[in-house]
Amino acid sequence: MITVSGVHVDLGNRPVLSDVSFGLAPGEFVGLVGPNGAGKSTLLRVMTGLLAPRQGKVSYGDADIASLTHRERALLVAWLPQARPVAWNLIAEDLVALGRFVTSPAPYEHCGPADKEAIDDAMERAGATPYRHRAVHTLSGGEQARLHLARTLATPSRTLLLDEPGAALDIAHRLALMRVLQEQCDAGRAVVAAIHDLDLASRFCSRIIVLDQGTIVADGPPDEALDAGCLARVFGVRRNGQGVFEAVA
Repeated sequence: MITVSGVHVDLGNRPVLSDVSFGLAPGEFVGLVGPNGAGKSTLLRVMTGLLAPRQGKVSYGDADIASLTHRERALLVAWLPQARPVAWNLIAEDLVALGRFVTSPAPYEHCGPADKEAIDDAMERAGATPYRHRAVHTLSGGEQARLHLARTLATPSRTLLLDEPGAALDIAHRLALMRVLQEQCDAGRAVVAAIHDLDLASRFCSRIIVLDQGTIVADGPPDEALDAGCLARVFGVRRNGQGVFEAVA
């Protein structure tokens, strides 16, 4: 069980998160939604232990994330940020192999059988196998996004935290991404993903947490969390008779 308890975060003397609390069980697929600047990315960084809150804590089981070593965190949490620069022009399969660094700090060809199996499976699930032998800097933005997803899937972590994982993907690959994340939850992982596409979040996530101005304003199944009142109040939109979002006049 993952517990976020009374988290407050200030950045640049400005409150970004205020008294954020919720629990997360294995197998849950949580869509973290909200307008720009709501605090979604900050909350995910706090959950990884990369950002210390001014107040409150994040616990994985009985362990406070702040008390864990980097290796212990890596075994618990995998993190896919919005910005994913690759400084070195690695071969694609070696980039994915970084997901196994905590168990096998080596390029793909020097990984053990179990690690290679995890890498191969992750690349297949992410649709990245066809270009596994290409240099990363020769790939398109969408292809690189699938590689980074594969790197995240290849980790031994039981919790996946993803910040706009589908931002660089076309619609077909966004749908494939969401199906893959659902499968990870079915296999027992917990997934929290910051998602701007409310339709995709509603369709695939088992639970929606809505952040607005640094606080949780809704938390529940998609139909409940994203009801007409929340859509109008937080996002300034409504669904028309065809179910399409339109701006509230």
